[in-house]
Amino acid sequence: MFAALTPALALGGAAERIRILPAVLFCFVWTTIVYDPVAYWSWAPNGWMNVMGSLDYAGGTPVHIASGFGALAFSLVLGKRQGFGSEKFAPHNYLNIILGTSLLWFGWFGFNGGSAVASNGRAGLAATVTHIAACMGGLSWSFIAYFRHGKKFSSFHFCSGAIAGLVAITPASGFVRPWAALVFGLVAGVACHFAVDFKEKFGFDDALDVFAVHGIGGLVGNLLTGLFASKEVAALNGTIIMGGWVDQHWKQLGFQLAASCAGASWSFVLTGLILIIFNFIPGLHLRIHEEGEISGTDMAEMGEHGYKFATMEPLPVGRERTLSAVESGQPPHGA
Repeated sequence: MFAALTPALALGGAAERIRILPAVLFCFVWTTIVYDPVAYWSWAPNGWMNVMGSLDYAGGTPVHIASGFGALAFSLVLGKRQGFGSEKFAPHNYLNIILGTSLLWFGWFGFNGGSAVASNGRAGLAATVTHIAACMGGLSWSFIAYFRHGKKFSSFHFCSGAIAGLVAITPASGFVRPWAALVFGLVAGVACHFAVDFKEKFGFDDALDVFAVHGIGGLVGNLLTGLFASKEVAALNGTIIMGGWVDQHWKQLGFQLAASCAGASWSFVLTGLILIIFNFIPGLHLRIHEEGEISGTDMAEMGEHGYKFATMEPLPVGRERTLSAVESGQPPHGA
């Protein structure tokens, strides 16, 4: 399931401008070449990260760092969406955002708690810290956004922060105490919030902020694991570790940093190479044609509109957005 989820995250960096059939093949190739080796390094008895002493309970490096830096490479190689930088791309359905976050939040209890592969105290604690980190991540992101965006609270900001907290606690969920989860959520909410600004500053079009939330969130989680991993928590199911800084094991932070850098570099470089090779193979270029991108990939690739009431009529002259309702993904004015 982790192997199925991770390439789907990486694809988020290229949302709204990618062809479906090549994307399916890309998922298989990317999982085999990028995800599988990193997963082996992290969790196999002979994996070099595992042998070195890196701690990763549920996928900080193989899932989140790999997908985040893969999405960064994806967005750079494919290029920007039509109108990026001149048009405003806003969320088109906040109810879907809330619903999706709720489903992810619930599923993450299986993602982290299920990594114990047993019903025991360590699994219960992993689920507990997962919930705490998500709550704190949502709060910290929301409060920063409140002061940066007109002193208004937003469900979108809370949902983004909650996901950042879930990402950060993933590698540490079976290693840390509940109080430490507060730190994970707080730091992840702040770090990932400001990481979103890099998209605007450096001009790359990561449509779903996968790099900011998963890449940076995974990096934050890995490093904080080096600080707060507790050998007593791991011992709840008989696992023996040296712990992190809370157990005076100072080298652990270095192990976490080495694993993070290796996973990020492997994913970024190989994702870029895979995409370049795909573009040279007839029929496998991933970027959709310009007309299809403007009309919307739902219609161009699936033959159906996401919103039946949307029309192709242009918006009134003088409005901030000049794209049609279908092109922008927004309902028509007054709908």
